[in-house]
Amino acid sequence: MEIKNSKIEDINTIFDLYKVATNFQKAKSVVTWPEFDRELIEKEISENRQWKLIIDNKIACVWATTDSDPQIWKKRNEDPAIYIHRISTNPEFRGKHLVNDIVKWSISYAKENKKTYVRMDTVGENMGLINHYKACGFDFLGLSKLEDTANLPAHYHNATVSLFQLAV
Repeated sequence: MEIKNSKIEDINTIFDLYKVATNFQKAKSVVTWPEFDRELIEKEISENRQWKLIIDNKIACVWATTDSDPQIWKKRNEDPAIYIHRISTNPEFRGKHLVNDIVKWSISYAKENKKTYVRMDTVGENMGLINHYKACGFDFLGLSKLEDTANLPAHYHNATVSLFQLAV
């Protein structure tokens, strides 16, 4: 297993994994991701904020990070934290507990970057994800109604999010 930054050559695979994740969300009858803007993903790649977990020379999982997330985390955004977004797993690797690998990596990454927390959110009150992220070591901080969502992807508009935090 290896974790490294995604490259522009990975972008089609990233979008394929987003499509698989969106179809999975639809099957679970939860809030689904919109089609993400290609320029957003290209920017994340160029800024080294798009990641991939590789197993047996295959991209098993992708996600993005940011150092700031004020529209979602409001006042808490002042805390030194990394924020994880859009974890999407290749169906060949489902059930392999890859979020646990991402958690281990994110703790190390946060320490290297002098952060106090690793944070994530998910739209809605998805009890399956809440319990999954809690089992991975995150504290569930509760629900937060988003107010200023103009610059966020469409699935955040008029949304309530579940907030998760892991102290480093």
